[in-house]
Amino acid sequence: MNVFTDISTIYLHRDFVDFRKAINGLVVIVEQEMQLSPFSDALFIFCNKPRDKLKILYWDKTGFALWYKRLDEDRFKWPRNINNDTLALSEHQLTLLLQGFDVLGHQPVHYQISL
Repeated sequence: MNVFTDISTIYLHRDFVDFRKAINGLVVIVEQEMQLSPFSDALFIFCNKPRDKLKILYWDKTGFALWYKRLDEDRFKWPRNINNDTLALSEHQLTLLLQGFDVLGHQPVHYQISL
């Protein structure tokens, strides 16, 4: 299922975000820190400081939606060595990020499943 339809751009917010922030707090970050319109056809990706959670904010023409993902065993490979506060990603890079890969270096996340 592809929940992100009609998305023209994917933006990653480089700095870590306090995950007590909900939709309104993330909209403020998009407007003030990223200097972008939260009403555009874009996804805005945020990560918490421990790098085990992601939030993806988007406007779906009827309201804001917030998608949340938590890793149980590892950390997201979050780009740190970029100069801008915002990084534009391709759909392929978003898929890699959600699968646990480093979007800039393609290093996989390694899980050990214990039964």
